[in-house]
Amino acid sequence: MFWWKKAVIYHIYPRSFQDSDDDGVGDLKGVRDRLDYLVWLGVDAIWLSPFYSSPMKDLGYDVSDYCAVDPLFGSMECFDALLIEAHARELRVILDFVPNHTSSLHPWFLSSRRSRDDPKREWYIWRDPAPGGGPPNNWVSHFGGSGWTFDEETQQYYYHAFLEEQPDLNWRNPEVRAAMRDVLRFWLKRGVDGFRIDVASHLVKDAAFRDNPPNPHYDGRGPDIQRLTQTYSSDQPEVQEIIAGLRQIADEFEGDRLLIGELYLPVDRLVRYYGEGLRGLHLPFNFQLLDARWAADDICRLIDKYEAALPEGAWPNWVLSNHDRPRIAARVGEAQARIAAMLILTLRGTPTLYYGDEIGLGRVPVPSDRIRDTWALRESGPDVGRDPSRTPMQWDEGPFAGFSDREPWLPLSPDHTKRNVSVMREDKSSILLLVRELLDYRRKHAALEQGAWRPLGSAGDVLAYERAFGGERIAILLNFSDTPRRVDGLGLETKRIALSTHADRRSEATREVVDIRPNEGLILESS
Repeated sequence: MFWWKKAVIYHIYPRSFQDSDDDGVGDLKGVRDRLDYLVWLGVDAIWLSPFYSSPMKDLGYDVSDYCAVDPLFGSMECFDALLIEAHARELRVILDFVPNHTSSLHPWFLSSRRSRDDPKREWYIWRDPAPGGGPPNNWVSHFGGSGWTFDEETQQYYYHAFLEEQPDLNWRNPEVRAAMRDVLRFWLKRGVDGFRIDVASHLVKDAAFRDNPPNPHYDGRGPDIQRLTQTYSSDQPEVQEIIAGLRQIADEFEGDRLLIGELYLPVDRLVRYYGEGLRGLHLPFNFQLLDARWAADDICRLIDKYEAALPEGAWPNWVLSNHDRPRIAARVGEAQARIAAMLILTLRGTPTLYYGDEIGLGRVPVPSDRIRDTWALRESGPDVGRDPSRTPMQWDEGPFAGFSDREPWLPLSPDHTKRNVSVMREDKSSILLLVRELLDYRRKHAALEQGAWRPLGSAGDVLAYERAFGGERIAILLNFSDTPRRVDGLGLETKRIALSTHADRRSEATREVVDIRPNEGLILESS
């Protein structure tokens, strides 16, 4: 069985994990210094957000050299030491690959911008103005405003799905494909275990550059990008060929190198990215839980729909939070964050945990004078801005929570003297120890690591399902409400409680009727 099928992936935003040189920003040595914590917690792989050379207009997602470490994060020697020490602890290392766009200061773009005749002109997307003047079409940037910027020198527009400092590469150009495949090889040869591919669905645009149609559900509120559907600027059929090509590079190397794709798509379109004959992405990121109504019946339906849509042999995966979206505790509250942890660690497939979720970090307030997210500086609104989900990890009760010896680049949570690893490791009822125990329990039970998933139905506010492998059967009951619930009629044989999200209920025998407390989740196993 491939390693990543049994693995739990832990997503680290390096700027915010651990500062080792007291500049207020996390770095690679900081990650290295915390590897023993990750082993203690019980995860199997770490995914690192970008640490490549960058002007930091989009905090590292504007890459100026794909094969170099930005001094802010350390050096290539720092990375190599991190990789060696992670592997020595049997932790896999997954990197963020940002192939859709570069920095406007990347040598490729500087050359492309020089003249219309430059050899690298066609490495980016350049178009003449519309017949009446202005941008070539109506495509909108994900950070607001037109996705096109006019270049006075060459009298053409270039396209950027994000900031104007992030010009999109032209993946229809074979030279671009070859250059980016070499980037993958560079890191694979160093020994990395895989890649998360940033905005994977964006890599090819409509050849005719047709206008995107209006979004019929847009009500005038929300980010500018929501005004239009991304019909022609994303998820084009040709992307599948490119993904298959990237998969070929991963398959050149031993060790089951992993490809994950960032894809905000409906399930029927998402599962296409497994590719023909499962020769595409190993794990097209499944983000359904990020936007789902937090209710037992809705969650049950989306799990069932996703399981039914998977191609034969495809492996599922689940995500609750990430660096671009609100944390799970911010969306569902502290009590239900425990339910979410039990959910994601007992569903079938590979789960991805986001740093800080294990201590219940929610939405950390960021004052206007401390905003660092370029998107939030350009647009405003309740759904705009990623800083509150990127605040520093909180390690102890010190003045800067053990993250740094100076003021961090983003604020800490107001309760950081209590919400931190050091304090919560000593609290048997903490969400941190719950997550650790769930990870340990998952690792010891084949039914959870590789067993089938079967819904037992949702009784009111309770989601019930079973995981089974061989002769092992484990039932999970999750109360999505803040009132007690009684579950019966689910066909449960005699069971005992193996684990409760409340951390105070174990080895209690149950039969057909199970009483569940408010916001409680239970794992039941045969007695």
